[in-house]
Amino acid sequence: MYLHLGQDTVIHTEDIVGIFDLDNASVAKATKEYLAQAQKRGWVVNVSYEIPKSFVVCVREGRTTVYISQISTATLLKRTSFLRGIANIPRQ
Repeated sequence: MYLHLGQDTVIHTEDIVGIFDLDNASVAKATKEYLAQAQKRGWVVNVSYEIPKSFVVCVREGRTTVYISQISTATLLKRTSFLRGIANIPRQ
């Protein structure tokens, strides 16, 4: 399944390590350091130039990518729940 993060960015749900609220998570020193290191290493992809609300950490084929999105964590989680629901519907 795929998850739309905003603009033209779509990711595989199986690659998601975590979905984080940017305001809450960036308060912690460890998270600030992680995001700074990710930025230095070129792992960060800004999905939109609007005010960021969340970040999504993905690992695909051993490569880490941190997506910064304007979409709230609540909306992203609803989308993943919706996708799981679709996947569990029996096909006729």
